[in-house]
Amino acid sequence: MAGHSKWSNIKHRKGAQDAKRGKVFTKLIKEITISSRIGGGDLSSNPRLRKAVTKAKASNLALDKIDRAIKKGTGELEGVTYEEMVYEGFGPNGVSIILEIITDNKNRSVAEIRHLLSKYGGKLGENGSVLWMFEKKGIIIMDSRCGTEEDIMNLVIDCGAQDFKNEDGLYIIDTEPEQLLEVCELITTAGFELISSEVDLIPNTLQLVEKSESNPILQLLEELDDNDDVNKLYTNFKIAID
Repeated sequence: MAGHSKWSNIKHRKGAQDAKRGKVFTKLIKEITISSRIGGGDLSSNPRLRKAVTKAKASNLALDKIDRAIKKGTGELEGVTYEEMVYEGFGPNGVSIILEIITDNKNRSVAEIRHLLSKYGGKLGENGSVLWMFEKKGIIIMDSRCGTEEDIMNLVIDCGAQDFKNEDGLYIIDTEPEQLLEVCELITTAGFELISSEVDLIPNTLQLVEKSESNPILQLLEELDDNDDVNKLYTNFKIAID
């Protein structure tokens, strides 16, 4: 997915499966909690919460944990108060990095992020130092085996999608952020399944880095992604193809 975020063209290894699942669950619970705090606990009127719960169920997070996270967010149960923040920074070779954080301790989070960046020769940036390089878009991903390219393309273009690509066995559909939910509902109503749908930050241009220089960047991105407070991670980094 050239041009897309989350270094989606890069395969990176994680630790033990149990540890990985635990980290996923922690991030899902945080997202559910803050989504319900901001928009209320009713899934029908809170698209962000509805999406978070759907993702949690797909990851096999227990229903009672989902329910508790919602109630903690709405104040029905006592719990930790989370904040959302965005950090901008630079990694090795000057690659741009944006981190969306959900945390119960802002000081701890910024210290950990600053430490990881400096560990690999990077640094935190000022507000706006990186965000201007990215554009917010709705991104829908479908398995190309779900239907013909012509059928899917005609369906999504007619309902307002901005772009359609067929890459590596996937249909990738771009929308305006405000239209993402509408396009997703139209696709599913037509009987097609989605792999994922997200509002993402897409780099306007990619920074190519030689493969021989890519390991420190990959290691930094993996450590940042493993941090419990990092909800989403974006970069303009791509390994140059020989």
